[in-house]
Amino acid sequence: MTARRRALELVPLGLVVALSLLGASMASEPAGRLAPARAWCAPSAERLLGCGEAGVDLTSLVCTAELRAVVLAVIVALVGFLVGTPLGAAAALARGRVEQAVARACDLVQAFPTFILALAVLSAVRAPSRVHIGAVFALTAWAPFARLALAQTRVLRSAAFVEAAVALGRGRSGILAHHILPNLLGVVAVQLGSTAAAVVVSEAALGFVGFGPRDGVSLGGVLDQGVVAMLRAPHVLIVGAAAVFVASAALLAAGRAVR
Repeated sequence: MTARRRALELVPLGLVVALSLLGASMASEPAGRLAPARAWCAPSAERLLGCGEAGVDLTSLVCTAELRAVVLAVIVALVGFLVGTPLGAAAALARGRVEQAVARACDLVQAFPTFILALAVLSAVRAPSRVHIGAVFALTAWAPFARLALAQTRVLRSAAFVEAAVALGRGRSGILAHHILPNLLGVVAVQLGSTAAAVVVSEAALGFVGFGPRDGVSLGGVLDQGVVAMLRAPHVLIVGAAAVFVASAALLAAGRAVR
């Protein structure tokens, strides 16, 4: 992939962040501020995206929620990458029971839906915040990275340069750091975009069913408002759905560029 193409694939994410920052900073009022007199008003020159339930300014609400969702998704994906990649690579290099144990752990984590786990954990929290949501997602985000690293290391451990390092008496940690990880990062990094996009969608789904942040500033909250007023204010649902799609698509594109 050329440098120019990588840069182009980072452009959508840069635009999402820039426009979200611009929209949030230029909004006439903070996200979530209520003004019942203008509830469900259509988009206008004064309020570009219109208003939602109880008169919240959708421009301020969506831009702030979009920015927070992207930041949360990037953090969770990086945590999963930094934990899962070395874990999977080290397990495959160790072979035997360690390799089997990590593989079974990945199977167990990926077999249980993260969304159900999030519902179970957040239902026990009196006032869920994005810290709680991010922590729940991070508990399972490492598994796909570990599985990819495990599979790739099984191939690399039989490569000639690894066998040469073993013959020269290099330790396992040295082989892992200097020969295995540098050669599998490109493959595993592809998962960054997919994981981040999944976090955006999952966070919106939690907000939609009422388990989002208690401040109500979430893309799922916008979708919930849109469904309630689908006929009288269709712009709310359209804006919420478009925001989720744009954020997830931009993160997927950025994931390909990172590779």
